Amino acid sequence: MFSYVSVEQRVPADHPIRKLRVLVDTTLAGLDAEFSSRYAKHGRPSIPPERLLRAALLQVVYSVRSERLLMEQMDYNLLFRWFVGLNIDDPVWDHSTFSFNRDRLFDAEIAQHFFQHTVLLARVNELVSDEHFSVDGTLLEAWVSHKSFCPKDGDDDGRGDDFRGRPRSNDTHASTTDPDARLMRKGKGKEAMLSYQASTLMENRNGIIVAVDVRHATGTSEREAALAMLVEAGIGNGATLGADKGYDTQDFVDSLKARGVHPHIARNTSGRRSAFDEHIARSKGYAISQQVRKRIEQGFGWAKTFGGLRKLRHVGLCWRAFTTWTFAAYNLIRLGGIGVNRPVFPGGSKP
Repeated sequence: MFSYVSVEQRVPADHPIRKLRVLVDTTLAGLDAEFSSRYAKHGRPSIPPERLLRAALLQVVYSVRSERLLMEQMDYNLLFRWFVGLNIDDPVWDHSTFSFNRDRLFDAEIAQHFFQHTVLLARVNELVSDEHFSVDGTLLEAWVSHKSFCPKDGDDDGRGDDFRGRPRSNDTHASTTDPDARLMRKGKGKEAMLSYQASTLMENRNGIIVAVDVRHATGTSEREAALAMLVEAGIGNGATLGADKGYDTQDFVDSLKARGVHPHIARNTSGRRSAFDEHIARSKGYAISQQVRKRIEQGFGWAKTFGGLRKLRHVGLCWRAFTTWTFAAYNLIRLGGIGVNRPVFPGGSKP
């Protein structure tokens, strides 16, 4: 049987994936130099990095839970084939081959460069500013069991997995499955779970994420990540930063003032004095920041519900790359929703 209809014609002209394809092609074009150094020079040809990253993006956007199911969809889903760049007769990779090449090519450097290009795309289309930002963090549940959280000295008193009556802390215990995971809880009355700390920095105008940080979960990791992201994004004099009560500490507020950033943080007056003056909290700009900063939760909600970050599927801080990649996908979806159909580049050129 023969078909004279191309894969391109099978995808409706008004399908939202077309906007995403334009944005992805634009972003990948800026990584050509990086990709050229990663092509296989000898032996069996590897999966082209551009196609591999498009497939990995589909896995995030369409919430495909495994590489095996992704390759199954790639085999019969014409929309997936069109997005990745496969013709209808092109063979689909084995899931193990895809996973091997992804782990070899897809590292934190590539993910960070791809993410930065999504932010640059927003900047040159004048969708973000250098004035108003919000910061927040969340816990990413590690793919480990509480039973793996054992004493570091190996002494379990002969009670095996029975933890009753024995205090556990990150100082005395560690997971034998994922040593990078830390036992943390979101707040009082919440269950403790082995997890990582993920934080994002959002520009308030259109809700674009401009920086992502993943690190060990500690009592101070959210504030440490916030300062690191401010430095990474080059945010300083005159900018405002909205945040919740957990950031209202004297050290953090002093660090913001040293960078010239105005603290628009929810005041924590429970049992102690807030770290910044009350006249800031009475300003109109403060009220706007406190209202807009809640939008940052949309990114966390999307990343956990659709992006696969509710419970990590691998172990170790290597998931920094995937977390950054997931928020890059979130930025692209927001840019498509805002209406960036034909991105504008410096100098006024278009793809």
